[in-house]
Amino acid sequence: MLENGLAYTATVIVSEENTALRMGSGDMNVFATPALVALMENAAMKTVSPHLKEGETTVGGFIETSHLAPSAIGTTIKATAVLTDYKGRKLTFSIEAFEGEKLVGKATHIRFIVEREKFLNTLS
Repeated sequence: MLENGLAYTATVIVSEENTALRMGSGDMNVFATPALVALMENAAMKTVSPHLKEGETTVGGFIETSHLAPSAIGTTIKATAVLTDYKGRKLTFSIEAFEGEKLVGKATHIRFIVEREKFLNTLS
């Protein structure tokens, strides 16, 4: 059952694979903003996935993100998503990402509940 306050924390270790240099979003070996966004979306998805009906999933529709501080290779980043509102199929999350005690990112994220098969059938 969906309810405000549901939360999930997703974790990633910064590696060469998720740096700005490797992902093409910058030219330094620091945690890439696209990798931070993916971590945040993953946390939001996993917050609600155990509470969905069989055959349902969620898809991202909007994210407003601030990447506040760099993170070096080898550090651990944890993003915690909290469900703050839901109306029908629209879910809103508040997300914060930390490297230890340092806040490295925050976001507001909207996801939508969809029927997996019906959604995939819209592909051309």
